[in-house]
Amino acid sequence: MFKFILRYFHDIEIAVESIVSNKLKSMLTALGIIFGVAAVIAMLAIGKGAKQEIMEQMKMVGVNNILINPVIPDKTSSTTEGEKQQKKFSRGLNLLDVDAIKQILPSVKRISPEISFNSTAMLNGVKYTAKLVGVSNDYFYLYNLPLVGGAFFNSFQEKNGIQVCIIGANIRAKFFSKIDPLGQYIKFNGIWLKVIGVLQKTNVSLTGFEEKGVNVYNDNIYIPIQTMLLRYQNRALLNTKLVSEATSMQFFGGGRGPGGGMSRVVVSSSDASSDVETNYNQLDRIVVQVTETEQLQPTTEILSRMLTRRHTGVKDFEITVPELLLKQQQRTKDIFNIVLGAIASISLIVGGIGIMNIMFASVMERIKEIGTRMAIGAKKMDIVVQFLSEAVLISVSGGFIGVFFGVIMAKLIEQIAGIMTIVSFFSVFIAFGVSAAVGVIFGYSPAKRASEKDPIESLRHE
Repeated sequence: MFKFILRYFHDIEIAVESIVSNKLKSMLTALGIIFGVAAVIAMLAIGKGAKQEIMEQMKMVGVNNILINPVIPDKTSSTTEGEKQQKKFSRGLNLLDVDAIKQILPSVKRISPEISFNSTAMLNGVKYTAKLVGVSNDYFYLYNLPLVGGAFFNSFQEKNGIQVCIIGANIRAKFFSKIDPLGQYIKFNGIWLKVIGVLQKTNVSLTGFEEKGVNVYNDNIYIPIQTMLLRYQNRALLNTKLVSEATSMQFFGGGRGPGGGMSRVVVSSSDASSDVETNYNQLDRIVVQVTETEQLQPTTEILSRMLTRRHTGVKDFEITVPELLLKQQQRTKDIFNIVLGAIASISLIVGGIGIMNIMFASVMERIKEIGTRMAIGAKKMDIVVQFLSEAVLISVSGGFIGVFFGVIMAKLIEQIAGIMTIVSFFSVFIAFGVSAAVGVIFGYSPAKRASEKDPIESLRHE
């Protein structure tokens, strides 16, 4: 390569002089390459950023997790009294469902019930709106939530509903910024909780993914599920009361629908148990993790049949698989990014065609120069190297400038549109490599045509 450069150094020097002497024409010729390279880098940065965001979200929703959520009836729905009485009674999601899933399904690796509600945490007069979440220890492994200090719940605390908690990073920053939170107490909704652990802060943006099982973990306070049921809320107790009322109604007549199933009692909105009629589920969610990804679909189908049977045929729950939803979204984004990348690549092709057109025009303008060089001893290869060097130098220079603008464009998109973008070395290498290849491919034809000119005809050309 070095010998080649030395052999044809003079030809390359002539090409550089030609570019410098026609700065405006060279810059206009390179514009197509500049915009093409910039567009390719920006599009690849958007695609990589989207992929990274999806991967982070998949990590946060947990690998191989299945979510079972209750379907809460709408109090404002326009069902008649008779239709309500004909509905079969269901206890909703409860801890007995969790135990049954553990015992029956061998594909289940971990499982955790979840009950949560928003209220105010308070300490030394400082208040902060937070979410209290009752869970089992498996929950922290399901969602990959490491501790920065302290410990998870032990079996005694879980079994006996001890008033202990694990707090998120924002809770720590709000109440314990100057002291070690471990062993301290925090008051939530009128009940004191002892802090035994602090979760690691997560910086992943998860807006819009709450329905896929993603929580803002930094603002959460976690307690054992039994503590939640004993100290805060247990909708199953009120629901049991409704069962006994429904049974007494049947005893005095008119309590069974046509199918013989027990009807759920309709409670007036002024009654204290009206919330139970709206949400009669003991649990707000059950999170199930299977051992292998291939088991997600069959396990989901078995869970659906099993819970329907346990809930006396009432489909008052829904099952979602966040990983499959996110993978589907990733496939959609991949297709979108491929289309955008293809559109951006067209700019490079258009830029290459522009280079070829300008180089053909340049050959026609410099026929006499070509004839003069060949008359004094220049070979065909010298002419090819001269014009090919011009095309390659224009495309490579355009590639450098395009890389610069592409990186800036990616950062601007991230700042203005709020879309995560990641500029990788691979994308820069691909875009720059393609721009150099465009110079060679589209510059060779004009260069070859110039070398084939007859010296005598070229000298006579006016």
